[in-house]
Amino acid sequence: MAHLLGAESLHLEFPTRVIFDSVTAGLNEGDRIGVVGRNGDGKSTLMRLLAGRMEPDSGRVTRRRGVTIGMLDQSDDLASGQTVGYTIVGGIDEHVWAGDSKVRDVIAGLVRDIPWDALVDDLSGGQRRRVALAAVLIGDHDVIFLDEPTNHLDVEGISWLAGHLRTRWATNSGGLVVVTHDRWFLDEVCNLTWEVHDRLIEPFEGGYAAYILQRVERDRMSSVMEGKRQNLMKKELAWLRRGAPARTAKPKFRIDAANELIENEPPPRDTVSMQSMAMQRLGKDVVDLIDIGVKFGAKTVLNDITWRIAPGERTGIMGVNGAGKSTLLNLVAGTLQPTTGTVKRGKTIKVAVLTQQLFELDGIQNDRVSEVIGRQKTSYMAGGKEITPGQMLERMGFMSAQLTTQVKDLSGGQKRRLQLLLIVLDEPNVLILDEPTNDLDTDMLAAMEDLLDSFPGTLLVVSHDRYLIERVTDNQYAVTEGAFRHLPGGVDQYLEMRKQQVSGNDKPAAANASNTSGGKASRKLAIGGADLRNAQKELASIDRKVAKQNARIAALHESLAVHDQSDFDGLGALSTELHGLESTIAGFETRWIELSELIEG
Repeated sequence: MAHLLGAESLHLEFPTRVIFDSVTAGLNEGDRIGVVGRNGDGKSTLMRLLAGRMEPDSGRVTRRRGVTIGMLDQSDDLASGQTVGYTIVGGIDEHVWAGDSKVRDVIAGLVRDIPWDALVDDLSGGQRRRVALAAVLIGDHDVIFLDEPTNHLDVEGISWLAGHLRTRWATNSGGLVVVTHDRWFLDEVCNLTWEVHDRLIEPFEGGYAAYILQRVERDRMSSVMEGKRQNLMKKELAWLRRGAPARTAKPKFRIDAANELIENEPPPRDTVSMQSMAMQRLGKDVVDLIDIGVKFGAKTVLNDITWRIAPGERTGIMGVNGAGKSTLLNLVAGTLQPTTGTVKRGKTIKVAVLTQQLFELDGIQNDRVSEVIGRQKTSYMAGGKEITPGQMLERMGFMSAQLTTQVKDLSGGQKRRLQLLLIVLDEPNVLILDEPTNDLDTDMLAAMEDLLDSFPGTLLVVSHDRYLIERVTDNQYAVTEGAFRHLPGGVDQYLEMRKQQVSGNDKPAAANASNTSGGKASRKLAIGGADLRNAQKELASIDRKVAKQNARIAALHESLAVHDQSDFDGLGALSTELHGLESTIAGFETRWIELSELIEG
């Protein structure tokens, strides 16, 4: 595989500490690298060094001549005063970019719902993030660096991004380096993992599941690694092997090695024991929502919903932004009353909500962590064992030195962990988590999930983190079009449902993007009624056909690469089929432009 870029003997230090010390790494054609590690250990810094955004104190980064690089940084530096369309495609004429299926796919996948002529200055943080990501992805780059690309994307958007990156380049071409805490995304996209820790980069083969297996083996063989961290990773591995069949084929190691590591590891959750504890603490009734309807003004958010929540139930809730997930949870928490219907609440329930804000910490900003925890109970039951609040802090990644730190001086991730711990120590029996993975690295996510494994009450989770949803909940539901729908097929069923909804109701985003000049009035439709609907359907079907043809073209390229080069007849047949597909796509794209102009008027 051809070399794209490399780092040799990198040394970088800030006034207070050394970030990297004599680090050497390389990126080759076909590498899809996920970068993991604790917050603050240098993941984003490493990407800026490799991308040329930052210079090391010593050492060097070399790039192959002609290699083009695109990067999504954590800070979305979008030019002020520009429209969404101009930020994404620049000054390229519409008929040029609209004829590129890759550009249309990116626009539909990321900015379908953002007005094309809106100024980027008027967008929300999440919208700006998606515009910045779209601007990077439409470029024809050899290497792409993505720093937290899944932030502000929902489950649907993350699934689209994973699919796009898997098929963006042909096999053994292009390079990707991504920093993300989304473990499902790492497993779907990456074939290599770099762990950044202790001033160095440690490479692992495979995605997240393979990385966990190698890391457990490394920790087991090293006498200096701490036992508690090892046990946590073994439990994480047990989940990967037992709870997610799609991941079990991904580690490229001996299966018997994995089985040996986890043969004595109990299931992540003792379901029978937890149900028993929940029944004792909760009784038979938790919260029943019966024939619930909620309206805000003339808008109906929820319509005729019935949900009887059971003791010990562990439910994940999905839905697009604005679908009504928070409204539903507010009904359960008792902070909102329905417009119609009845809410029955059990007499013994005690509800706690982990919000995206940190309101629980407002009154203790100047207190030290040890003082805050000292006010809690002297002991706590976790996993059938009695442990102290200090031990709980240790399980959640707090070091002894941090116990004397004031709450206001903690990092975002540390505050998030302390917030969760204070809520759990208050011993609610109904726990609602609203996007609990913000600001947490992969190790801390595993620690949080380990803590939730021992929670015996009812757990309701809203999250765009697919791995978390599958990891800590047993049932998944979707809030969609005012209804509350059970998903026996889990996240995959939700994504298929959303795909059908979008293809049935929406026209492609590129057709909504009227121009890139900004400030011009949208053009009126030239057709209407049945003709308009038929044109929109044909437009959507063309996108699907082009996607299928592109997938076949990618497969043909792979076949050509591995085919016997002395078999001229076979190579000729493959090349003929390839040219035929390319001609078909050209015809589709011409028809796409015709339909787009017809609809736009």
